[in-house]
Amino acid sequence: MAEKATIIVHSGDLDKMYSALIVANGALSMGMEVSLYFTFWGLLRLKKGGLSKGPLSKLNLFGLGRAMIKNRMHKANVASLERLMADFKELGGKVIACEMTMEIMGVKKSDLNEDLIDLYGAVGTYIQEARDSAITLLI
Repeated sequence: MAEKATIIVHSGDLDKMYSALIVANGALSMGMEVSLYFTFWGLLRLKKGGLSKGPLSKLNLFGLGRAMIKNRMHKANVASLERLMADFKELGGKVIACEMTMEIMGVKKSDLNEDLIDLYGAVGTYIQEARDSAITLLI
C-alpha cells in the first residue's frame, strides 16, 4: 500500500489554495496517494469558476495585494490554480466535498464544478481518509 496524505482545505484564500495544491502535487509526484477534503471556505473554491477567486490571506488591500501576488507569480512562471488542480487530478489525486458544509452554506451540487469532485462526504469520510494517512494537514 502506498503512503497516503490527507489535507483539509478549510481556507479559500488564494495563497492557501496554492499551498494545498503545491503540497498535494508534491506528495503525488513522490508516489503517495493524496486526498483533499474541501470544507467551509475552501469548499467555495470548488464552485464553478471559483478556484482562483479567493482573497489573499494577508495584505489583500481591497484586492490590490491579490493582484500584485498574481502578477509576481506569473512573472516567476508559477502555474495557475487551474493548472495545479488539473495536474492533481491527472496524477490521481482525490477531491472530497464536505456535505455538511454544503448544507450549512446553501451550496448545491449543481453550484459546484462536479468534474473536480470524486466524492461527497462528511466527517466520517475525512476520518477514514486521515486514519490511513501518514501525513494529515489543515490548510
